Amino acid sequence: MKKLLPFFAIAILVAACGTSKSTSTTTTVKAPANPTKYAETITAEDLKTALYIYAGDAFEGRETGKEGEKMAVEFIKKHYIEDGIPAAKSDGNYFQDVPLQIMAVPDIKLTVNGKSFTNIDDYVSVSSVKDGELDTKDIIYAGFGIEDENFSSYEGIDVKGKVVVFRSGEPKKANGMYVISGTEEGSKWSNMRQQFASKQELAKSKGAKAVLFYYPEVYTMAANRFGKSSGRMALASGGNDMMYMLINTDLAKALVSDIDTNEKSMSVNTDLSITYKNNSEKINSSNVAAIIRGSEKPNEYIVISAHLDHEGIKDGEVYNGADDDGSGTVAVLEIAEAFAKAKKDGHGPKRSIVFLNVTGEEKGLLGSKHYTDNDPIFPLVDTVADLNIDMIGRTDPKREKKNRNYLYLIGSDKLSTELHNISEAMNTKYMNIDLDYTFNDENDPNRYYYRSDHYNFAKNNVPVIFYFNGTHDDYHQPGDTPDKIQYDLLENRTRLVFYTAWELANRDARITVDKATE
Repeated sequence: MKKLLPFFAIAILVAACGTSKSTSTTTTVKAPANPTKYAETITAEDLKTALYIYAGDAFEGRETGKEGEKMAVEFIKKHYIEDGIPAAKSDGNYFQDVPLQIMAVPDIKLTVNGKSFTNIDDYVSVSSVKDGELDTKDIIYAGFGIEDENFSSYEGIDVKGKVVVFRSGEPKKANGMYVISGTEEGSKWSNMRQQFASKQELAKSKGAKAVLFYYPEVYTMAANRFGKSSGRMALASGGNDMMYMLINTDLAKALVSDIDTNEKSMSVNTDLSITYKNNSEKINSSNVAAIIRGSEKPNEYIVISAHLDHEGIKDGEVYNGADDDGSGTVAVLEIAEAFAKAKKDGHGPKRSIVFLNVTGEEKGLLGSKHYTDNDPIFPLVDTVADLNIDMIGRTDPKREKKNRNYLYLIGSDKLSTELHNISEAMNTKYMNIDLDYTFNDENDPNRYYYRSDHYNFAKNNVPVIFYFNGTHDDYHQPGDTPDKIQYDLLENRTRLVFYTAWELANRDARITVDKATE
């Protein structure tokens, strides 16, 4: 482990001119803090003590919205208070309410020119809105439903307050090249996961009242997922979300007869009637957020995140979630304590550091989605980076390399080359962990890039690093218990996140985003 070289104070001798006497003035320049002093307060013993409580049976597996999770958020809050770290919210509340709902199939009636279509068989609602009725002829077919500098489906049309119909995919030239990219590679507008959200969000930003998306490749999958009263959890809309439905071929052609070949936007002269009754059950949960304010750049923020929830109790067995994500939670608490000690010694960070423990990750990244998409406590444009910790206490038995002192990093180079380089430099300087980028690929079949809370920051062009040890036989099983955590590795990995956060918070220039997505 290397340490920073000390910077010594300089004594300046000032001679008084024209006299036989001399005076000397000593100006002391404060030495920069040595982060190693504070990194070393992060210990395997402290992590173990906290995790045996946090991932103990008393917390009942910390299922979102349940009593065990309420105990978990109080545990986290107590730590921040004891360390003298204030709440992130201006009202002094450590808890950020996250309105959730347990989904149930809504009652929907839909007709086109008087012809009835059937919920689930012909369409499926993939949003949750308040009860209401819609009778309209204000329908716009927006072709592919995309907007880019090289192509726009919305040119010359106004969809505010109207129903918008669009199809999947994006346009190609006669030679088979994509119009937007100019290559054989499609853009986000035809990527299965990205187009689903991107086209919806674009229509919503333009004021659409409702969206009907013709996407036959995923319709059946969506009907199976959203069409069953399975208790799936989602963010509660509060009645403000735009109605969003996937439609099958019969309904799509009832609206636009040549929809499979028509790429041109146009008005649709059709009577559409929809009656919607929401049957979902609302519940409450909370993120926990604390902050150490920056001394020089308080309005620039480094977020250090981990999810606080797990799987709860199933068939009478507690799913303790020691690694997933008890390890990340106690790591955030130890990092917070280290920064608090530095501040107490007069070495507070130049930029603000936000400690964000989010709920509902196991239910679909819901707590982080609420923070980024609905209610960011601090503006995302002022958020420098998110360092997200999710499972760093064990080892991947399938990893071929024998070095156990490793860590998978995901996303570090996706938006900011600088962030990746800083991460590498901090590891080389202080920790010498084997940083493994095996899963650092959006197209990896495991899709880890999309499966933890960093993704909600990344999709908003906030640079991220996802710290991850990989899965193991106890992943999402009752065997994920504190006794199986490798605490020496947990200590090393937590210290690496601390050093990276220290550098991001204290360097002169904010890191640049040189790979922003549209």
